[in-house]
Amino acid sequence: MKAVGLTKESTSFVDLEIAQPVPENHDLLVQIKTISINPVDTKQREATKLKEEEVKILGWDAVGEVVDTGSKVSLFKTGQEVYFAGDVTRPGSYAEFTLIDERLVGLKPKKLSLEEAAAMPLTTITAWEALVERLGITEDDNGKSILIINGAGGVGSIATQLAANMGLEVISTASRPETIEWTQKHGANYVINHREDITKQLANLGFEKGVDFILCLHDTNAHWDEMQKAIRPQGKICSIVELSEPVEMSLLKDKSATFSYEFMFTRSKYDTEDKIKQHEILTEAARMFDIGALTTTLNKVLSPINAATIEEAHTIISSGKMIGKLVVKGFD
Repeated sequence: MKAVGLTKESTSFVDLEIAQPVPENHDLLVQIKTISINPVDTKQREATKLKEEEVKILGWDAVGEVVDTGSKVSLFKTGQEVYFAGDVTRPGSYAEFTLIDERLVGLKPKKLSLEEAAAMPLTTITAWEALVERLGITEDDNGKSILIINGAGGVGSIATQLAANMGLEVISTASRPETIEWTQKHGANYVINHREDITKQLANLGFEKGVDFILCLHDTNAHWDEMQKAIRPQGKICSIVELSEPVEMSLLKDKSATFSYEFMFTRSKYDTEDKIKQHEILTEAARMFDIGALTTTLNKVLSPINAATIEEAHTIISSGKMIGKLVVKGFD
């Protein structure tokens, strides 16, 4: 099969011909139709250290058709179109065919195109887990406030929608006219600039005592002091960006505030007993996309899936200026 990968001999992506994988146990063999490129792809690329003749296939966000199943599969059958965010411990979706555990997969939303659907799995699961499982937001929190730092990014675009659907008062951050417009379009009640004094801007909006929840989707160190000031006593902060250096946490202790991380690949990487929750999240998200409660955050499409296009996509993502999601469709 065709694939796009990394080798020890090349600093760029290369077009490859490799063996088609065979499904076992809970595996689905999926024929890839469209993929999405995420910041995690670029981070995984930077972290890749290969031995001689070793090949690395990146990419996890994808839409495709189930063409074969392992012996223990019960949730899906051949011929169905599915969407998923993958598993970093296995070869990824920059290939004509890939294997994925059925418990990490959902049926593609019927109302979304292949490109629209491919944009959504990784960011939707990340935002959902962050809001519901890390921050612990429930229907009892209706009317409470949340600050989403970097509201125009891939995760921010869907997190803003989900938070609004949960009845929260959403303050998202953006710094350019086009990102401000994008963030407002996706349901933010207020938009403030993360390059300016966040606490002061919140106070000007009437949040003098701070906010109940904070979701950080940008440089955690850069916003740490502001987040400690902006979170209300007994509030909760979640970030998807690892700390690059130690921070002072005394104010969080003083406020009895909670800080947690969200990493979408935790369940697959550690083979947790509850990893079927990602199937459940994608299934419920598909229902919400189909009834119009959520909208795709697709904003750019490239074609075809080959080394040159993937290299271009990585350059765009690494620029840090991408609004919404970028997908690549179709093999030559």
